Amino acid sequence: MPDMPNMPGMPGMGGASVPGWDTAGALLMVAWALVMWAAVALLYAANRGPARPALYRGCVAVILVGVVGQIGHLQEHVAQAGYWLGHPNSPSWMTPWGTGLARGFGQVDPSKPTLGMEILHLVGNFIFLAGLAGVMVVTRRARHTQARRWGRMGVWMQGIHGLEHLSLTLSVGFGATRAIGLSTWFGLVQPGPGLTTYRVWWHFLANVIGSCIFAMALRHLWRERRAIAASFDPAPVSDGSPATADPAPAPAPLGVSG
Repeated sequence: MPDMPNMPGMPGMGGASVPGWDTAGALLMVAWALVMWAAVALLYAANRGPARPALYRGCVAVILVGVVGQIGHLQEHVAQAGYWLGHPNSPSWMTPWGTGLARGFGQVDPSKPTLGMEILHLVGNFIFLAGLAGVMVVTRRARHTQARRWGRMGVWMQGIHGLEHLSLTLSVGFGATRAIGLSTWFGLVQPGPGLTTYRVWWHFLANVIGSCIFAMALRHLWRERRAIAASFDPAPVSDGSPATADPAPAPAPLGVSG
């Protein structure tokens, strides 16, 4: 969102009177992102070894948690776009729960009023990216599936979007007077209704498109679930016993030609 220190619904963001719930919510959200990425890394490493059904279940869990995170993230951008439709010339707006989380994150540096909001969106995007990474891990042994193609597309797009939020966050964190990124024309656009409009709709469209790609990956995961799950089954090992081998054909009686 634009660098608007007096955003409605965001009083005292990063100030000394931040409620404990806001702090706890921010810490839990960071823990959520860290646990998801740790799970992705562990599943990726384990998946390079022997196939095991437990790895498949772990990947599915990461993907589902990513879905939950992106639903919350997307509704924030939908609400912001909806508010803009009714108030196109007003400063940008955040939902009450988004405002509270931004206040919690803002305690990192209370002297920068928009830093908490930038951190909030950065963490939200990396939770979404972890869910998409889970799609890539679960399809590692099923490389020709449509789910993997859509997952790869989502990782690339959301990776670029994540770098955008990283740029915005770091620029504010290091003291830039305006957030620097593609969604702010690298800080060249002056604060006001024009910048608010551009940034609200830039991030809204980026999240809608990313969510649609994620939805297509999930659709194909469901359609191809049997083949993907089968790729995690250990290969059967023959013990060489007669019961596992094809029976030899019986010899033909003497004097009878084939």
